[in-house]
Formats: sequence, C-alpha cells, structure tokens
Amino acid sequence: MSKIIDVQNLQMKFGKEEALKDVSFSVEKGEIFGFLGPSGSGKTTTIKILTAQLTHSSGKASVFQQNAADMNQVKNKQKIGILTDNSGLYGRLSIEENLLLYCNLYGLPKSAIDEALQFVNLQNERKKKVNNLSKGMTQRVILARTIMHKPQLLFLDEPTSALDPVNTQHIYKGLRKLNELGTTIFLTTHDMSEAETLCDRVAFLHKGEIQEIGDPAMLKKKYSDNSFTVELTDGEKHVLLNGQEDAQRLFNWMSAQQVERINTNEPSLGDIFVQLTGSDL
Repeated sequence: MSKIIDVQNLQMKFGKEEALKDVSFSVEKGEIFGFLGPSGSGKTTTIKILTAQLTHSSGKASVFQQNAADMNQVKNKQKIGILTDNSGLYGRLSIEENLLLYCNLYGLPKSAIDEALQFVNLQNERKKKVNNLSKGMTQRVILARTIMHKPQLLFLDEPTSALDPVNTQHIYKGLRKLNELGTTIFLTTHDMSEAETLCDRVAFLHKGEIQEIGDPAMLKKKYSDNSFTVELTDGEKHVLLNGQEDAQRLFNWMSAQQVERINTNEPSLGDIFVQLTGSDL
C-alpha cells in the first residue's frame, strides 16, 4: 500500500499558542483513518494544513506525495473532498440548485446529484431552500456536495455531529461503500463509537500531541487487563482473570448451572483515551 498522507514532525503555532506539537503519522491508500480527540485538540487544524487552508509552522506534510500546500491547485482539488464547519452553501437556493452548481463546476452529469442525495437520504427534500433546513439536514447537504465527484481522498471533520441515529447509520453505510470503491477517508471525531464502527486505524490526539496510533481491535487488546465478568443466576457478579484458580471457580459455577452470562472487560476506545491522557472526552 502507498501513503496518501505523510506527516512528519508537524508543528503549528498561533502566536504563542502551540496547536500542534511534533505530530507524525501516515495514512495508507484505501484506509479509513480516524483522528480522535476532544474539541480544541488540533484535529481541524490538521485538516486545514493537509488541505492547504493553513500553512504549518514547521515539519513536513504531504498529500499524494506532494507538499500539502499544493492541494489548492485545481488539478489537486479534484482529487479531494472536504467537509468542515464552513458550509459554502447558498442559503437562498434549494438543495438541488446548490448541488447543480457543483455539478457544473466539476463537469459532472446531473445524475451525480441523484447519487449524492441518495447517499445522504435527502432524495425527497431536493426542492427545499437551504435557509429553511435544520442543522442536521444542512450537514447532510454539505456531505452530499463533498462526495459528488467521488474524490480519491475524503476529509471529514465531525461528519455526523448534528445527525440523528437513523441518518448517522445511513451515512456510515454510504461511507463504507465509498471506501470499498477506493476512496481513502481521513475522519476526525470525538465520538469513539463512530471510530470503532468505521476506522481501520486511529490516532489519539490530545493537546496537539499524538498519544497512540493503531488498529482499534489491537489497541483494545493492548490495553486490556484480560479480565472478564461472570454474572450468576442469583444476580451476583464476579470479575475473574485468566488463571487456574479463577478457571476452577468458573468451572464449578458452570457445572452447577449457575452462570447467567459472561462478558469480557475489553476497554472501549474512550476508556483507552482516558487511560492515556487522564482526560475525559
């Protein structure tokens, strides 16, 4: 696999404030990569550097083996899609009219509008004016516009933050399909369950520094204490460890048909974040 994004020793300062401190990571072609952390940790700043909206203070950042600053060139803009908090939508126009503008901009067929609206579950709302939309619906229109041209690399900054559970699941399904078709996705979120659902690898960002990077399943195994909880039929719960003594206790309960359920105590990504940083999301 080839690196679509490569970041080495990246720093970003705003005056005396250091938003990013010696950040290094890479994203492979075809990955869904999660950049996880609370608000203010540097997630959006990183996206803005990688999409040439900001110039970093020091270090290196490349996208498609080019300097990230070159992503504002027309030939490169066509390769990427960006969803951030800056909508860029025209409030007096309808959803369909907004998307038609981008269709013309990218030289796409009008059928791209139908595909995009289906992706975000807005097929029946296309005539609504953007000014009359809820925050969640506006978010979905921005996402539709972002994926219309089927970018090779998609930057998503908190893509489901304003969505209800039904539409969130619809978007997840669409993102997986888009990824299967070859789009690499760089996802920032503070929603750890979203990251577990979507991401091949994740990086924990805290106060401008990466604390850990890895596959979610492997990270949960790495930070697990290998314990499990046994709930008995009388309601009692017991935490056991892998070992001969606890194995015998479990065998005795099972022989007496006293076991109601057994659960592993594998940590969530949120638990791991708290363990690494001492800070809650």
